Amino acid sequence: MILLKNSEQIAGMRKAGALLYEVLQTLKEEVRPGMTTMDLNLRADELIRKGNAVPSFLNYNGFPASLCTSVNDVVVHGIPSETDVLKEGDIISLDCGLVLEGWQADSALTVPVGKVSKAAEKLIAVTEQCFFAGAYEARVGNTLGDIGAAVQRLAESQGYGVVRDLTGHGIGRDMHEDPAVYNFGIPGMGVRIRKGMTIAVEPMIVEGDWHVDYGDDGWFVRTCDHKLSSHYEHTLAIVDDQPPELLTYPGYVWKEEN
Repeated sequence: MILLKNSEQIAGMRKAGALLYEVLQTLKEEVRPGMTTMDLNLRADELIRKGNAVPSFLNYNGFPASLCTSVNDVVVHGIPSETDVLKEGDIISLDCGLVLEGWQADSALTVPVGKVSKAAEKLIAVTEQCFFAGAYEARVGNTLGDIGAAVQRLAESQGYGVVRDLTGHGIGRDMHEDPAVYNFGIPGMGVRIRKGMTIAVEPMIVEGDWHVDYGDDGWFVRTCDHKLSSHYEHTLAIVDDQPPELLTYPGYVWKEEN
């Protein structure tokens, strides 16, 4: 069942989203070679609680941290560790969620660690572009298939794969609500988008084959060919037949070229 939100409820999600934006922007600036993924997790937890919110991910289905730290070929759900030291040339996806006054926010970005290869830079940039291409289609009258098709079309035009096993999702009082939001699809197909829907769109784009491997720990999801993966996500609200409001990117203004 898709839970539509009214303007007051979206205002609550907007407040949560603004805080999460600040958390991730701070983490992005602090990423550097020599720090551990646990350093980033502890910092995320500190920033979330300083904002009078609580981490969504901590203990969610048993996940042991407040931040997912997915390095290089890890697509999602990387568990922070004191022994996982970031190196020059790595890329790391930071996926974070929080609850503020009962409302969830979920967002992710991929960050270079120091100087990275041109190939890694391009993958990160195209993944962000895929998000905006897909999110631009999230408006009243379109379908979820329009979102997925836009992501897939751009990624594959650049020679990248789109992970099929993992999806975006509805979000609100709960971290994961209906519907599933796929990063591939057929235009005009799938659930019709309605005013009041709040969803997380999150392309997971890979250098090589899109198939993934689930680790024995039940969390780490890696590319099967161990090529690089990038992840980018925002929580958004559909308010009319125009492009959506990005709740975890306050102040973002859509451009004509989108």
